[in-house]
Amino acid sequence: MIYDLSKNNCIANTFIAELRDEQIQKDAMRFRKNMERLGAFFAYEISKTLKYQEVETQTPLGIATSQVLVQAPVLATILRAGIPMHQGMLSVFDQAESAFITAYRKTKKNGDFVIQMEHISAPDLEGKTVILVDPMLATGLSIVLCAKELINSYKIEKLHIVAAIASTEGVAHVKANLPKASLWLGAIDSEMTSKSYIVPGLGDAGDLAYGIKQ
Repeated sequence: MIYDLSKNNCIANTFIAELRDEQIQKDAMRFRKNMERLGAFFAYEISKTLKYQEVETQTPLGIATSQVLVQAPVLATILRAGIPMHQGMLSVFDQAESAFITAYRKTKKNGDFVIQMEHISAPDLEGKTVILVDPMLATGLSIVLCAKELINSYKIEKLHIVAAIASTEGVAHVKANLPKASLWLGAIDSEMTSKSYIVPGLGDAGDLAYGIKQ
């Protein structure tokens, strides 16, 4: 399943427009806040697919019946760019456990790169719903590598992948390698540069949120 936010008219598209805007990007705090708000929006949408149970709650005037979440998902994030979206999701799934993954592009002398994954810190994911967050889904190599590492280590019940911006190539790669995963995307762009940056995209999400890395 692919959920493409850009196909719907909603306030979250305003967040994405501001994330892309090179003038608004100069305000790092606003950039992070828009990523947080987008994460909260996707958390709300994903919550509609989860399992609920009926409970009775004693109010000062009587008994109320409500549907409450059976089990919170685990929020998994690729550092460092995914932190603001992760925080937004955590504001909705406030009882969720978290997993953090260190992965980055390791560039070779000829300009090519491979994805280097160094560390995973995760709770028990056995039988859990996992939401894996990375704001930019370019080639899809990072997401697939990290997701497969989690899947090979745990019997995950359901995997959701969330990105603010994706490329058509990245979406195709994820679909081919993770056919059971659900994709939740803010927008899908059709082009990438020779260095695999999404066009028009928004630039380097990690640098815009936390400063240019050396």
